[in-house]
Amino acid sequence: MTAARRLPGNAVFHLVMIKPSHYDDDGYPIQWIRSAIPSNTLACMNALAEDAQQRSVLGSHVDIRLHTYDETNRRVRTDQIFRQVRKMGGRALIALVGVQTNQFPRAVDLARPFLAAGWPVALGGFHVSGCLAMLPEMPAEMREAQALGISFFAGEAEAGRLDVVLRDAWAGTLAPLYDFMTDLPPLEGEPPPILPRKHVRRTSGSLSSIDLGRGCPYQCSFCTIINVQGRKSRFRTADDLERIIRDNVAQGIRRFFITDDNFARNRHWEALLDRMIALREEGLNLGFTIQVDTLCHRIPGFIEKAGRAGVRRVFIGLENINPDNLLGAKKRQNRITEYRTMLQAWRNAGAITYAGYIIGFPGDTRRSILRDVEIIKRELPLDILEFFVLTPLPGSEDHKVMAEQGAWMDPDLNKYDLNHRVTHHARMSDVEWDEAYRAAWSHYYTPEHMRTILRRAAAHPLGRPETALTTMLWFKLMIEHEGVHPLEGGAFRLKFRRDRRFGMPLESRVVFYPRYAAETAVKAWQYFQLYRAAKRDLKQVLQASGRRTYSDTAIEPTQADELDTLDLYHATSGGEAAVAKTRRELASRARVSG
Repeated sequence: MTAARRLPGNAVFHLVMIKPSHYDDDGYPIQWIRSAIPSNTLACMNALAEDAQQRSVLGSHVDIRLHTYDETNRRVRTDQIFRQVRKMGGRALIALVGVQTNQFPRAVDLARPFLAAGWPVALGGFHVSGCLAMLPEMPAEMREAQALGISFFAGEAEAGRLDVVLRDAWAGTLAPLYDFMTDLPPLEGEPPPILPRKHVRRTSGSLSSIDLGRGCPYQCSFCTIINVQGRKSRFRTADDLERIIRDNVAQGIRRFFITDDNFARNRHWEALLDRMIALREEGLNLGFTIQVDTLCHRIPGFIEKAGRAGVRRVFIGLENINPDNLLGAKKRQNRITEYRTMLQAWRNAGAITYAGYIIGFPGDTRRSILRDVEIIKRELPLDILEFFVLTPLPGSEDHKVMAEQGAWMDPDLNKYDLNHRVTHHARMSDVEWDEAYRAAWSHYYTPEHMRTILRRAAAHPLGRPETALTTMLWFKLMIEHEGVHPLEGGAFRLKFRRDRRFGMPLESRVVFYPRYAAETAVKAWQYFQLYRAAKRDLKQVLQASGRRTYSDTAIEPTQADELDTLDLYHATSGGEAAVAKTRRELASRARVSG
């Protein structure tokens, strides 16, 4: 809440911005004392709202008060919001922002008490935008929410679109739908995303977020970004970036997650990295996490400059090592014959690598999935592997096609979190698919492979084995003991008895609180046991006399004959075809150079 005082004779308008969480399998919001990832949407909306506040978009006689909630790390108490707003007086708009498909049920439940009190509620985010972009008509859950009185916002709020909504809410004329999907705005010069320090401190490591570009030129059929943010990329400038960084540094924030789906395809990447380098050379100790594609190493100077700019963590859309699966999903840009070169380049730049891997492509079986996981462990110098269930998210081509075909998709939107199976598979039963997903996690994060990753990190002069260990522990603990995807994870799980999902029974105190206390105690003990064993392994790795000479197949320099010897290229028919294509390209280059 802003600290501004109400001026005599002035009216007050409250903009309450809530980024909702979603429910666990027991119907309680997934919430932590500290969450893993900051909400960039909330940061963008807060910045736009602060700008509207400074410009007095409702008139000089109206004080706009801003209230921000990220439910992943802060409980949303509707009773307290009622009391605070009523105490100050004035009108209010409840804005549910950045709502993804799995968060839509929770967002509607949060809206219910406000709607019952006659307060206006607006809801926006990927679910609304994706449905309107790809479906011929509004789906049932949106029509039902609209019937409750919820207004929808589709598109992006820059370029004065938020002003329109604020003025309508102030006038009491909020429209049922604001649809800006056909007119996505430029980002240059727009207010940079920022959240107050008190919010950022609720994320692990006090991590803030930046979006420097939106949109993606690729055509992956499982992706919603290309249909929500467009296939024509839009960018912020290096000056925008510097302003974002300096505003955050002023409140003690120096670590940033650049949320662009593919920073390597930002045509201004060099100017942006140069500005980061200049700020670091000025003495600012900055650290960045970015997302890139598997061909980023082909861009001259990109990885080298990223390392100098302070990029310490890199998320890579690996998705699969079977080219047939990649082609089936229209991810033609991924080439498995480039994976080792790309990952070793990032390793040499001192970055910890994360890769997303999708379980459930049409060609997958439980056996093939676990075979591929073992190949990755043995032959790719990858630190963190995170698995996702192939999910037809509303807004994706996959969802549109399945809807047109009348294929079964789970009606419970809460499950569309990439951690639950929501469709059937052609080659695996539902049980086999579920088991394959869980087995992939357990097969990658074995104690033996975690020690291997530590040895690889300890062998490199720029390796960071301690950071690699804490990250691996985070992923293992979230899956095995918290039952949530690591990207939804956090530190110390919070549960509140009265926040249970609408329609599910309220548990009694004598059932809820003892069980919650017992769960917390058991998990704390499990955490301690795993941490103690992992620290013992780390100590042994760091004290090993030959730590710098350790080597294995994954971290050995690429060899001319590895196209013949590695399972990565010969375990699938698609891999064989990829090798044949690479050989043809190499032969063609040799003829040209000769």
